[in-house]
Amino acid sequence: MSTPTNPSKPVLSLGPVYYLWDGPKWRDFYFRIADEAPIAHVTIGEAVCSKRLHFIEPFVGEVIERLEVAGKQVSLASLALVTLERESQLVRGLVRDSTHPIEVNDLSALHLLAGRPHSIGPLVNVYNGATARLLASRGATSICLPPELPMTSVHGIIGENPGVDFEVFAFGRVPLAISARCAHARSKGLIKDNCQFICGEDPDGLTVETLDSQPFLALNGVQTMSHTCQALLQELPEFVAAGVSRIRLSPQDCDMAAVAHIFADAISGRRSACEAQADLADVYPNRPFSNGFHYGQTGAAWISVDAGAVARSPVT
Repeated sequence: MSTPTNPSKPVLSLGPVYYLWDGPKWRDFYFRIADEAPIAHVTIGEAVCSKRLHFIEPFVGEVIERLEVAGKQVSLASLALVTLERESQLVRGLVRDSTHPIEVNDLSALHLLAGRPHSIGPLVNVYNGATARLLASRGATSICLPPELPMTSVHGIIGENPGVDFEVFAFGRVPLAISARCAHARSKGLIKDNCQFICGEDPDGLTVETLDSQPFLALNGVQTMSHTCQALLQELPEFVAAGVSRIRLSPQDCDMAAVAHIFADAISGRRSACEAQADLADVYPNRPFSNGFHYGQTGAAWISVDAGAVARSPVT
């Protein structure tokens, strides 16, 4: 396994909003990202539930224009689960009509994009170097690795694929699973076909508790997410040394422009890992942070890195 001898600093990217936000809130969120956030690449679109598309469709054009005027690169997300012919048609139309790169979140889009440059989202299981090579051979120019991968796997995959840009999921509730059924609707006495878009009542996900009333997971429509928020700030030096190209932030219902500034400052060294972590807790309060997956342990765990060890591995 080779390690870059003079690694460059990664840039920040922003994944799609996984939650159901009403159209004006969704639009205004991206307008602020365009105007205030030090983010280089933004992926927009509906990845979780096709029924939500009509909320954001009227605003997609002006959001793309605002982001591009601000110098951001824009990609469009494909659905993470295609179960209906209507959804299959949506994916085909997206690939056929889009003038922007597509982020693949489900393998059903791959045959439509064969040979055409595209990116791979974190919802696709890229668990080894061979899979990454196969995807790159079919036109993938960047791959966001799954958030559950430990750093040892990240090192191995990047080391085996020097010509591919890799991205890591560094901030946000971790997307764990997606289903054809809507547990969010069922939890509120509704069914998927008549859900009344009840997931919109929980713009940051609906917390699921164990029988002992302990927070465990979160529901987001048909998607299951972690209760904790993955926050890989103290791990940034490792990503730089490994040659990671992008650090992905996943939108939560908080001040994401401030989150982006915190990560940008941590990458550049303007804030120490400890300072950045404390500032992040102020921006996104009352949500426990986690980094267990990074260390090959339980995903919800929080493992503190010795401040001296962090200082000995500066972001350069």
